[in-house]
Amino acid sequence: MADDSGQIPTTHIGSLPRPPELLDLLKRRQDGEQVDDEEWTETVREATETVVQRQADAGIDIANGGEQPRVSFNWYVKNRLSGIEGTETTALWADLQDYPEYADETFKTDVLDLSEHPVVTGPLEYTGREEAEAELAVFEDALDATGATFDDTFVTSASPSVVTATHVDEYYDDYEAYLFAAADAMQTEYELLADAGYTLQIDAPELLTVGQTDAYADASLEEIKQASRLHVEALNDALENVPAEQVRLHTCWGSYEGPGHRDTDLAEMLPILYEADITGLSVEQANHRHQHEYRAFAEHPVPDGWTLIPGVVDVKTNIIDHPETIADRLERVADAVDDDTPLVAAPDCGFGTQAGLGMVSPEIAWAKLEALDEGAAIASDRLA
Repeated sequence: MADDSGQIPTTHIGSLPRPPELLDLLKRRQDGEQVDDEEWTETVREATETVVQRQADAGIDIANGGEQPRVSFNWYVKNRLSGIEGTETTALWADLQDYPEYADETFKTDVLDLSEHPVVTGPLEYTGREEAEAELAVFEDALDATGATFDDTFVTSASPSVVTATHVDEYYDDYEAYLFAAADAMQTEYELLADAGYTLQIDAPELLTVGQTDAYADASLEEIKQASRLHVEALNDALENVPAEQVRLHTCWGSYEGPGHRDTDLAEMLPILYEADITGLSVEQANHRHQHEYRAFAEHPVPDGWTLIPGVVDVKTNIIDHPETIADRLERVADAVDDDTPLVAAPDCGFGTQAGLGMVSPEIAWAKLEALDEGAAIASDRLA
């Protein structure tokens, strides 16, 4: 369950804290203001170099560019897909609707209004090759500039179904047509990123949070499962030309500090996740509501040849997880899986999934990643 050195490697889930000057530019771009190209390029470059160096300093083994130029892990696609124009007010997640006062107080950002979802008004086609290639180039330049070395590098991309779950459809005749159109469009990005030689991380929280959406808030468990199966089918179509060994998938119950009382149990959903054409799976295990679900991996063993990436650092509170606690979380997952299942230690989710809405203060986020490195080392020694 460790690498050749006997250590459990560490990674994170893509988004990392952005500096204030970059958040300001993102807000201005989001508001439709013209931003000086040179200022934008230089700010993104500096921010990316910083997060690359800080990952190395924190002991991260599998790193990325921190999604610095993206306004969010999902809504960045509106700059890379045609047919998206304007916004529409939508309800927040189902668990938050049960506690509206808390939601009103907590889910505000200077950059994004999370109740305003982009609207699909025309056919979805991928138009973001230039922007995607620019983001890759900035990351590659940051690796060169810092001299940081990692065991591996990864890049993130939104799943077809997180696109459809967070963009309002006013164009397609039915949901399935919309979903597979999104898959066709995002396929171009998946192949572009994979062809560049990186591990491709598909961000797909909706595979576990279907029941949190308005459309399925009152649905039966079987209906929720059917929806997730359809989402996996669309993802597999989009990944048909990407080797499974180059793909890891992240899913979770949301990066926000919500009540979570409507969450679907992991044991119910794992067999569906196992249908994905991937070889790496990232799932929350530090989430207070789901820490008991390491048992699901004993009930439903991880497929042969897959790597499990358990979340062992919380991303919703400013408590710095103790390295011993992180080690305990890793050990109980290790006890639940087969002895030959590789583990990679990670946080539960990203630290900057939505620009300007950080549940964790930036410096504390970096301290949590340092604790992750320490905890993985402790667990590696105990499991040796």
